[in-house]
Amino acid sequence: MFRSIIIDDFMTTNLTIATPDMDLLALVDLLLLQGISGAPVTDSDGYLVGMISEHDCLKAILVGTYQGDVGGRVGEVMSLQTETIRIGTSIVEAASQMVQSGRKRLPVVDAESHVIGQISRRDLLRAVRAFEIPN
Repeated sequence: MFRSIIIDDFMTTNLTIATPDMDLLALVDLLLLQGISGAPVTDSDGYLVGMISEHDCLKAILVGTYQGDVGGRVGEVMSLQTETIRIGTSIVEAASQMVQSGRKRLPVVDAESHVIGQISRRDLLRAVRAFEIPN
């Protein structure tokens, strides 16, 4: 039953998006304001080029503290290794990919690899609860 439920109806589409040239401390302010722990990083055409997380920000701030220069650009500290998931994927496949990779969230991309959303573990749990689980 759950194999027929796709991520499209449960993913977040109103994303906070960062760009490589964005000021790191401005991004920190945005993450705090939005109450989120990370964001996809896209180029000017909407293609995914990386991910930025609280962990990445803290690491950069710590290094900057030792060097006497806190700040910089998102592109200097973002994670380049990005794992994505395609729109139309079942929640079972998405859950399997998250469990195997240890990811908490995955950017959702279309056929041209443009970021169109994000699916999280919480979104998947919400999808499961949207349907009655048989005893």
